[in-house]
Amino acid sequence: MTALLSQGRPFFKMHGLGNDFVVLDARQRPAELPARAVRAIADRRTGVGFDELLVVEPPRDPRAEAYMDIRNADGSPAEACGNGARCVAWLLMRERGRDRITLETPAGLIEAATAPDGRVTVDMGPARTDWRDIPLSAPADTLHLPVTVGSLSDPTAVSMGNPHAVFFVVDADAVDLADLGPVIEHHPLFPQRANVEVAQVLTPKRIRMRVWERGAGITRACGSGACATLVAAARRGLAGREAEIMLDGGPLDIAWRDDGHVLMTGPVALVYTGTLAPELLA
Repeated sequence: MTALLSQGRPFFKMHGLGNDFVVLDARQRPAELPARAVRAIADRRTGVGFDELLVVEPPRDPRAEAYMDIRNADGSPAEACGNGARCVAWLLMRERGRDRITLETPAGLIEAATAPDGRVTVDMGPARTDWRDIPLSAPADTLHLPVTVGSLSDPTAVSMGNPHAVFFVVDADAVDLADLGPVIEHHPLFPQRANVEVAQVLTPKRIRMRVWERGAGITRACGSGACATLVAAARRGLAGREAEIMLDGGPLDIAWRDDGHVLMTGPVALVYTGTLAPELLA
């Protein structure tokens, strides 16, 4: 039995507010993962199950401790994952006995630190609002996009290294996100598809948000989506530059600094460790 386990690959099962991950350490042992293997691991009945797979690799940039590759549950790559970055940063900080690290992602370098209350704060970098940065397939006013799907219309677009379309609604819980989310994700205006947020501004300091994640579907939380929602609300004059974003899995504290960087603070949970069978990795 021990020999069988040694043939597989160890993993961490983690989550941030219910947004769950499988984390693989590939710094010493590279992981070649075709899309079919990612989908097999993501299957919640025959695999492990996750919203995103996070592969920790040696850094490309010497300023970083490690590189975090991100795969969606459908096997497609992703550029950013805020909740996942908190989880990987927490692992690396515990490994090194430090309270601050730099993590490299496909969207660039991320600074992470342990907050005084034990949560983790991540600097997600600058929010981008130019139509080319989202990106959009044609020039458009990113504050008011010409997108209408069912009951949803007039979103604000924000890039947090990945594309987001934020719709402001009267009741976020009443939106049929399972039906409308995939249609908006694949809207022709988004050549790289889009993450879809429905946001209900409760007060200028508190926003209720639900999310359809590109390549994953409805998730209980989305860190980059929470950041995009705060930026979109502030741009529309619906909120200030700091707010508590209430997701299905719980709250995230988001701050949009004057220099354009967005800080996200939230909890991290290590659920269990295990070993992936070699058959899942083929």
